[in-house]
Amino acid sequence: MALKIRLARGGAKKRPFYRVVVAEATSPRDGRFIERIGSYNPLLEKDHADRLVLRADRAKYWLSVGAKATEKVQKLLAEMGVIEKFVPPERPKKSAPKKKAQEKMKAAS
Repeated sequence: MALKIRLARGGAKKRPFYRVVVAEATSPRDGRFIERIGSYNPLLEKDHADRLVLRADRAKYWLSVGAKATEKVQKLLAEMGVIEKFVPPERPKKSAPKKKAQEKMKAAS
């Protein structure tokens, strides 16, 4: 059973509110979860106390038993100081313009 610490979306349309949950990797985003360990409200200012409410001891426990955090949750945990700073993985440059388009851009300028 692979576990993930991830965000489950709630709130109205255009007014997101997220719960930080521990769930099985195969369960749906807003579906069944094992434990709710916090909440995240992106509409509040960054320095507001209620923007991220998290039980750090439970997050550390779930990480210690093998749960993997998603990239966004890793960033949030790093902000709180639960884990070390998050370093995003290298992304492929698939969306960069191809060779022919780069030549056209050079010729135009």
